[in-house]
Amino acid sequence: MSLFKDKVAKLLTDHEAFLSQKNEPLAVDNGVVTRYKNPVLTAEHTPVFWRYDLNETTNPYLMERIGMNATMNSGAIKWNGKYVLMVRVEGSDRKSFFAVAESPNGIDNFRFWDYPVQMPEDLIPATNIYDMRLTAHEDGWVYGVFCAERHDDNAPAGDLSSATATAAIARTKDLLHWERLPDLKTKSQQRNVVLHPEFVDGKYALYTRPQDGFIDAGSGGGIGWALIDDITHAVVKEEKIIDPRYYHTIKEVKNGEGPHPIKTPKGWLHLAHGVRGCAAGLRYVLYMYMTSLEDPARLIASPAGYFLAPQGEERIGDVSNVLFTNGWIADEDGTVFIYYASSDTRMHVATSTVDKLVDYCLHTPEDGLSSSASVATLSKLIEKNLAVLNQFSLKK
Repeated sequence: MSLFKDKVAKLLTDHEAFLSQKNEPLAVDNGVVTRYKNPVLTAEHTPVFWRYDLNETTNPYLMERIGMNATMNSGAIKWNGKYVLMVRVEGSDRKSFFAVAESPNGIDNFRFWDYPVQMPEDLIPATNIYDMRLTAHEDGWVYGVFCAERHDDNAPAGDLSSATATAAIARTKDLLHWERLPDLKTKSQQRNVVLHPEFVDGKYALYTRPQDGFIDAGSGGGIGWALIDDITHAVVKEEKIIDPRYYHTIKEVKNGEGPHPIKTPKGWLHLAHGVRGCAAGLRYVLYMYMTSLEDPARLIASPAGYFLAPQGEERIGDVSNVLFTNGWIADEDGTVFIYYASSDTRMHVATSTVDKLVDYCLHTPEDGLSSSASVATLSKLIEKNLAVLNQFSLKK
């Protein structure tokens, strides 16, 4: 065997050993979710044959020809018994694309399918596409709703950073072959648009996030709700805010729906991200809320504060101090796999159960929106717990 073939063999062997690592739960959790030691996907997880030319004649030094920068913001679905992520892969050229990675257990051993998704273009091609939410809709299709980014042609000459964001829509029956539908038509720019899994009043329902510009939400009041007559020509005619933004909260700058909600006997479970400004820039955290089964647009529970925030190495990356989610999977036994990205760099998993998440939403106090209200809420819990502790002391 030649030296070149030896190098290729070692590259493949080392990569297989890396992919096969067992992931372990962290010893400390908060009773709601369990985090895991290792990220489930990184740029290093992408196949060797994506990054290297394995032909000695055309790549005698075995150089990496196509660099991969990040794996993040993945939609999720249970598919043929596997835990499947629709991954936003970002190349070293800053372009994002979609690729499918699957795992037998949802915790480790994620492997990419051989080819990335060949997503058809809209009438106006996009420069960049990313952050797909997957919804298996009751109409029989699996829909992918994602952001399509284009240069803002109304920007002044020489401005190469101004952009527009629209909600792109595609559908599939096998995650391989996609039918591209026209982009969502709305009065404002849109990100973080999510398709509800069921018809509502005979219409398709969307969670939206209206915003004034590509980055700034501006007058956009929070997470919106809109009913659509025809998903193949989706037009938002009326939009109402169902989860508003508030001053001096984790979602004062922006908030957006994560994956589509999970249906439970007590309501729809929602996972979202909230953004606030701080001295280090924008801080992205995850939070939860619930809406009514009878009216999915009616808020019934809104726990205060964040559900998950960046910790440890999660705080470091291309865009630091960020957690973002657009995918989770609820198994038939009630286990919930929450897939989230940290700092626009890598993918993680945390696990919980439907019962725990419902309990968390329904029994965690709401934000009183002031320091005095927070102290009053905390004091009630302290008083209650001291009474319990005193009972323990008397029994001893």
